[in-house]
Amino acid sequence: MHTALNTLRTTPILSVKTESPTVKTYTLKDKLCAKAKPGQFLMLWIPGVDEIPLSVMYAENDRVSVTVKAVGDATRHLHSMKPGETVGVRGPFGNCFTEASGKILMVGGGTGTAPLLFLARRLATKAQRLSFVVGAKTKTELLFLKELNAVCTEQGVITTTEDGTYGLQCLVTEPLGKLLAATKFDMVYTCGPELMVSKIFNLTEQHGISFEASLERLMRCGIGLCGSCVIGKYRVCRDGPVFNAAQLSEVKSELGISKLGFDGERIPV
Repeated sequence: MHTALNTLRTTPILSVKTESPTVKTYTLKDKLCAKAKPGQFLMLWIPGVDEIPLSVMYAENDRVSVTVKAVGDATRHLHSMKPGETVGVRGPFGNCFTEASGKILMVGGGTGTAPLLFLARRLATKAQRLSFVVGAKTKTELLFLKELNAVCTEQGVITTTEDGTYGLQCLVTEPLGKLLAATKFDMVYTCGPELMVSKIFNLTEQHGISFEASLERLMRCGIGLCGSCVIGKYRVCRDGPVFNAAQLSEVKSELGISKLGFDGERIPV
């Protein structure tokens, strides 16, 4: 790995955009991270608090954006920060999605929609058909609907909410059975909670469709040293975070079932 990528660079926050009551998008200036490809991630350092892995949502013209949900100490602290305040970045790390053509389906859950939007914008010109299913617990948590509608084709975006406040009332995985049976997709991409990824993987396997998923696991170092993000024989930060169907079939006994916790103990997903 290029040592410059792993060197911490401090940079000011250029802008903060509120996406939902719990989610904000931060744009930073960083030449190296601005070269990131869809699927890659960066390590964001919040001074005096912690360093966290975040998928890249946008990267261009020396600027990089990440979409962050307030879930723990570090992300809550970041949510209190304003443009002009300083953070640190390392990266970009990991591999990226394969940029397929033909009929494409993307499935995003929560902030997992962010790296898929990055990919969708790249594929918009080369895909024959680009469809998207996006899900959240409630209407206010649905992310990037306007942006996704701008790049998707045909019926565009299918939305699901668990409480029925917008779109279909169901889990994001529910419309997929009919969708995969009705259309012969060339590739399905997904990013979101691991249980969701596991269900979609099983469906694509049944239909014999190419599949890539970005996995979210606990990452402390981002460079494959600490082992906190291991799934089977793979280190998510170094071998992923994007995995294809062949790789996922090798870790089926863990996918959506168990992972390593903060103390190194194996815990349910």
